[in-house]
Amino acid sequence: MSKPLVAILSGAGISTDSGIPDYRGPNGLWRRDPEAEKLVTYEYYMGDPEIRRRSWQMRRKNHTLQAEPNAAHRAVVELETSGVPVRVITQNVDGLHQLAGLPARKVLELHGTAREFRCTGCHARGPMEDAIARVEAGEDDPACLECGGILKSATVFFGERLDPVVLGEAAAITKACQVFIAVGTSLQVHPAAGLAGVAADHGARLIIVNAEPTPYDDRADEVVREPIGTALPKLVHGLSSEHAP
Repeated sequence: MSKPLVAILSGAGISTDSGIPDYRGPNGLWRRDPEAEKLVTYEYYMGDPEIRRRSWQMRRKNHTLQAEPNAAHRAVVELETSGVPVRVITQNVDGLHQLAGLPARKVLELHGTAREFRCTGCHARGPMEDAIARVEAGEDDPACLECGGILKSATVFFGERLDPVVLGEAAAITKACQVFIAVGTSLQVHPAAGLAGVAADHGARLIIVNAEPTPYDDRADEVVREPIGTALPKLVHGLSSEHAP
């Protein structure tokens, strides 16, 4: 019997145990500081040097680049190494799935990555550490060393389009999978949220692991409200056992 393809849609909730705050939860960043949203809104960022300065300071102070994978990230890797085909579609920009050991080719980053910077002019990219080092050295708004253009993190800001190639791959995986696990996501931000419905429409077993209710709970085969750090390892262990040779 062939092993089922498991697609995992991960949101901010999978990384909170690694010390990265979520955005839309009860204590989320956007609820605590609505102004912070401007720092990652393309129009404001491109048009206002002060917004860029504050945005670079926010990047300098946040600990995303120092974060370590937690038990939930490691559980996904264990599922993959057990021989079950796994693909991760993530709304996160922290790179923790790859840091935990999941091959980069098996991770689709819908919203880009905070581990790199990108030039808005010539599209040159490089390690975020290099740009942060320039900020630490006193540059308020480091310009592109290639063309002098405005640098930003290689994440998708509000007002930017998601990469259509990545989105297309995510849709194809969602339609092909037999099990779809949505973990740590409010399933409110489209188009990512709609993938849960697509999976259910195509006959996948839909499992939702999230602290708060989501709009897709009534379509799920299983809804888990336990903490993700314990719930996901338990869940993937069950999937590994079900399909052990």
